[in-house]
Amino acid sequence: MRRLHLAILLGTSLAASPASAARCGGDFNTFIASFSSEAQGAGISQDVIAQALGGVQQDRGVLAFDRRQRGTFTKTFEQYVSTRVGPGRINGGRAMLARYAPLFASIEAKYGVPRQILVAIWGLETDFGKGDMGKLPVFRVLATLAHDCRRTELFQGELLAALKIVQRGDLPLREMIGAYAGEIGQTQFLPSSYIKYGVDFDGDGRVDLRHSVADVLASTANLLHTNGFKMGAPYGEGSANFEAMREWNHATIYRKTIGYFADQLVGR
Repeated sequence: MRRLHLAILLGTSLAASPASAARCGGDFNTFIASFSSEAQGAGISQDVIAQALGGVQQDRGVLAFDRRQRGTFTKTFEQYVSTRVGPGRINGGRAMLARYAPLFASIEAKYGVPRQILVAIWGLETDFGKGDMGKLPVFRVLATLAHDCRRTELFQGELLAALKIVQRGDLPLREMIGAYAGEIGQTQFLPSSYIKYGVDFDGDGRVDLRHSVADVLASTANLLHTNGFKMGAPYGEGSANFEAMREWNHATIYRKTIGYFADQLVGR
């Protein structure tokens, strides 16, 4: 199942909308010109805007995919978890726990999020960075969704955040590739989350959520920590930690799957 960030599907997001949103609908190029003016006013350089949005076109496939989405799961938890958490993925997760044990110790000490939760998210999203991180140009996707009037302010905010990622030097334009709502990297951050929670944990001067395992896992931990996740406390349904994971994904079934996977990784 492609991307389960139901915050997007249900029309809620971390994104802060531009102060004066461009008018949605109508001529696409006129919309892009208006948005570009707003982005420049928000501090994005004309060079970045021109590189990212010059010649950008609508993607009808993205619109079709967006309209097919439903904001609820149709499977039971048992049905869903059986398709996402099997022996192969559990063994793969345990291998990641062993391979990156010192890194996880550092992240736990700083952010107070247990390693099994991070590995569960990492595995569910992109098979620990080995799976599909999306193949669509982020700016084409977000420009398309921002122009569409269904949730224009939400996606204008995401589009502005994507421009900030390039302007900060976190990712070059050629690597702004993602999924059908503009999610980026090994744990599929929306651009607004990338800006808000991204951490340069490997110390190379940029937040790289496509290639740097340290940045990926620390940023994921930072998101959960910032929203109240506490080390050593339960994370099952009904707990405060389960609620903290809502910032990651609103769907109860998905959060239960994270918890189930995490327990399997540590033999519970």
